[in-house]
Amino acid sequence: MKKWRLKSKRIAAAACMVACSGLAHAQSSVTLYGRLDTGIQYLTGVRTANGSKSVFGLEDGNGGVSFFGLRGAEDLGSGTQAIFQLDTMFSTLNGSIPVAGDIWARHAYVGLTNPNYGTLHLGEEPFIANEIWIFDPFMQSKWSSASLVHGRNWPISNNNISYRTPTIGGFQVYGQYSLSNSTSWNGNGSTPQGRQAGISMTYTAALFQLGALYDEIRDPANGRFDNVYEYSREYTLMGNVFAGPVRFQLAYQTSHAPDAAIGTSSVTQHGWAGATWQVNPFLALVLAAYHINANNGGGSGTLYTFGGSYSLSKRTSIEWQAATVRNSKTASFGLLPVPYGNTNDPLAGHTQSGVYAEIRHLF
Repeated sequence: MKKWRLKSKRIAAAACMVACSGLAHAQSSVTLYGRLDTGIQYLTGVRTANGSKSVFGLEDGNGGVSFFGLRGAEDLGSGTQAIFQLDTMFSTLNGSIPVAGDIWARHAYVGLTNPNYGTLHLGEEPFIANEIWIFDPFMQSKWSSASLVHGRNWPISNNNISYRTPTIGGFQVYGQYSLSNSTSWNGNGSTPQGRQAGISMTYTAALFQLGALYDEIRDPANGRFDNVYEYSREYTLMGNVFAGPVRFQLAYQTSHAPDAAIGTSSVTQHGWAGATWQVNPFLALVLAAYHINANNGGGSGTLYTFGGSYSLSKRTSIEWQAATVRNSKTASFGLLPVPYGNTNDPLAGHTQSGVYAEIRHLF
């Protein structure tokens, strides 16, 4: 009888351990995810030493950068979770990462989240300027809202603290503060990053959505706002209107670099308008126009673009886009969101056009 009782206790203890193990497993999760985006591109008006040329070839990331990563969560009780995210961008053409030695070049943060109190992140993540993507007809693809501002809306933020509130009465606020980690508060050349900060607010209703955003990026060399396309203050007002299968997008954005060198552009006025038509569950068509004016002889440019996507499944789609940039006499804005003066930009006063088609797969 004693042996049976002892055996029963051991069985009960083992069952309890299995149950507790299952409970602990249910409270934690880790997910592998990613996106692969590769296609064929034809681009005209690419600058050369003797004029310009056209380029045809394989490309990656036009509709959205390729990446893979891990995200995880652990329940801490009372609705609170500890969370983390690690992911990196890479090229599907050759497997390389864009920043040598920086494997987690997109997200690398740990944080806490609670449906009643919001979400806190500490680490690396896209800069708050990327919040415009939900108001961009082409959702910040390569040929869209980042093109005419030479990538100003695309930065990644290191040494970052961010907080997003829960949605209350349709309102949500997101704030981000990125320390320079230098010996000077704003940056003085001792690190590759100057101080960055920003705040955004969105209001979402059944028929429309409104957004406002302020952000600033300082030059790591001196902590100043001295390049309107890189180190500047940026103000953005945005809106979405939902009309059945059609969504209309509208935005106005201005950047200011009060410390810019005399004779260079210190202010840009940038805006766009577009529409997305969800023709059916599989096919979406997008039409948009983006325009910019830069002071002090920077000129103006307008990007006209048409594109769409066709879903082959829940995870795989065909994406395409055809676009052209028309420049004023002194302007050299291009399709690609590259730094000002890059050789992929057209010559001043010239046009740049392109078309691409690609396959996108999510996992």
